[in-house]
Amino acid sequence: MSLFSSRRLAKGVIAATALALTVTMSGCASTEGESAADGRTRVFEADNGRITIPADPQRVVATGYAVPALIEADAPLVGISTWQRGEPMMTKEDLATYNKLPKVAGESAAETNYEAIAEADPDLIVIGVPAPVLKDVDVKRLESIAPVVAIGPTVPSAWRELSRKQADAAGAVENFDAVKAQYEQKAGQLAEKYKNVLPKLKFAHVGGYGQVENGNFQREFDGSWGTNIANDIGARYYGQVKEKGPGSKSVSEYPSIEELPSALGQADAITYTVNADGSLPEPVKYVMDSQLWKNLPAVKAGKTFPVRYTEAATYRQAMKALDALDETFAPLLNQ
Repeated sequence: MSLFSSRRLAKGVIAATALALTVTMSGCASTEGESAADGRTRVFEADNGRITIPADPQRVVATGYAVPALIEADAPLVGISTWQRGEPMMTKEDLATYNKLPKVAGESAAETNYEAIAEADPDLIVIGVPAPVLKDVDVKRLESIAPVVAIGPTVPSAWRELSRKQADAAGAVENFDAVKAQYEQKAGQLAEKYKNVLPKLKFAHVGGYGQVENGNFQREFDGSWGTNIANDIGARYYGQVKEKGPGSKSVSEYPSIEELPSALGQADAITYTVNADGSLPEPVKYVMDSQLWKNLPAVKAGKTFPVRYTEAATYRQAMKALDALDETFAPLLNQ
């Protein structure tokens, strides 16, 4: 048995002894209302099964998509993976928290530092990676350190439910729900503001994950990365994936650049993904440099709209995306 495992076992014995004394003194064996330090647990449904976790975690490690969600929820984090893609969408306060927390993993699941996680001495580990990527993590090794719950992304729009589930596991739902309420209020206000404009337009979206080397582009439909927040304020993206696959493949596809007229030709308006600083990702620039793009009816009509923060996967990040959508759609109110 490792020194770390021995220490955790000793802590468990002390906690169990304290709990036994409490039960003896009170004459009640209830498991309700006790902290994680007292040994209270619950069973949690995760991607990796029904996992027994602390009812009130005190030291949480988070990776992947769980990182921004648990920072926003003010969970008791003691270690996180890096999450560079989300840095431009964080508030100053959240970015400061992110920067000061120990980094126990890199950008990919394969970059997990098991020794660093053990040194953080967590009582819960929340892994926020897609289920297919979970194979790159030595879950058994992590389970020797602390209970592990895997809660990863599925379809892009599911960040709402998944981020709440991550906050729930970490015992931080109250703070999470407060930010969610702010987002819903703001989205409702913008839906009202654009109610006479957006629902009347047939939208299409060019995403940032096309593959220039393969001569294709990404078309996103309702519920995808570039569209799901716009959906919340009344924008609707016509059509659907021809050959649906799992996850994001059910709400986006990759036609060849030659198919641009048939794919986007019916659109009244086209949105397209841009970087946080407003610059064009190379796959989007590839599309916009094409003469086929310039000949699209929506382009000729001046109905094209850049969209920032399309990778938002938390409610606070999504509020920044709402601001960006409001800015880009504002000219429609004067037409």
